[in-house]
Parts: sequence; structure tokens; C-alpha cells
Amino acid sequence: MNLAQTLLSVGLLAVVTGSTSCSVAPPPNPDQKEILRAQWVNPNPPGSYAHFTAELSYPKTYSVFRDPSLLARTSKANSRIIIDLSLQRAIIFTNDEAAMDYPIASGKSTFPTPPGKYQILEKIKSEKYSNLYGTIYDAEGKIHMSNADATKDEIPEGGNFKGASMPYWMRLSWSGIGMHQGRVPRYPASHGCVRMPSKIASTVFSKIEMGTPVSIER
Repeated sequence: MNLAQTLLSVGLLAVVTGSTSCSVAPPPNPDQKEILRAQWVNPNPPGSYAHFTAELSYPKTYSVFRDPSLLARTSKANSRIIIDLSLQRAIIFTNDEAAMDYPIASGKSTFPTPPGKYQILEKIKSEKYSNLYGTIYDAEGKIHMSNADATKDEIPEGGNFKGASMPYWMRLSWSGIGMHQGRVPRYPASHGCVRMPSKIASTVFSKIEMGTPVSIER
């Protein structure tokens, strides 16, 4: 074998060796006591909205973002709400900045929340009850049926129907769609309304005024 053939043979061996060595795991470090996993570091400053939305777990379970300085300046003239049905979250904007981002529960598949452009038509803090959905009691005052539909479920003789409470009610349509405090399981679960968690419902109610535009998007 001449020199050229020898160099070619060595070069080919180096190529083959190099191509296979990448797929072979390096020998373990005998001094390593614990297997460490890489951690993702959010590049945005803590407390900022960018830091909140950049988290890998977004959309989060019950996390709420608030910007107190923006909320303090929120008014009918500069506020709007965007409800994202795909993320099951709502955002209050002050001008074009996010003042609050929070989880919601929209209508389930049999009672979907209709996307569209709305505005706040009515606000009732506590004395608001559903006239369609609630609990049926028997003549002795015991629960006969929970999650009842007043248009379909029979009320026993001597019994009565009590509509579900909807605190911090904010009407979006005269057909019955609105926003209110309720159970938020992080998936569509209502009869068409947009539910808010109890820990933020009072804040949303106090910051949103009659006429505030609300956009429901998918």
C-alpha cells in the first residue's frame, strides 16, 4: 500500500469513527452523585407581564397577573377586555397594556359561549340569580335535584326552584350571556356565561364600567 492509499484509508477510518462517536454516550462521571436536569430561565424580569406570559406552563392553572399601577389608572375611557376561549383566560387592557390576566371558564360544548364584540350592559354585585339553572328543593326543603334546568326538570309538589347565585354579574347580552363569579375548573364548564375565580371577581367588577368593550375570541 502506497502513501496515498494509506492516508485515504486513515481518512476514511477517521470519518467513519467520527460519524459513529456522536451517537455513543460518553462514559459516566464517577464523581457525579446526582443527575441534574437543565432548568429553563425566564429572560424577562420577575413581576413583568412578559415574565408571566413567557413561562413554559402557560396557560397556567389558576395564576393571575396583576399590574397595580395600571389597574389604578383603569377607567371606562381606556379599558377593554379580551376573552380567549382557546386559552380559557381573560385579559383586562388599560390602553394597550395588560393590567390583569386571569383564568375563566366559558360555556361547555352544549352551551357554548358565542364569540363576538360586546360591551357591559348591566352590573349587579350580589343580588343576581339565574332564572334557568339552579337547584330544585322538595316540600321539606331538601335538595331534590342540583344543577337543574327550570325549563325541563319537574318541580315536585310543594317544592321550589332556586336559581344559582351569580355574584359580580356583568351582562354582555340581553339573551343571558354575562361574566360572573363561579367555579373555574380550567375548561369550558358553564351554561354560556364566562365565570371568574372568586379571588379576582371583585377586582374585575370594580374596574370594569358600563359600556366597557369586551371581545370574545377563539
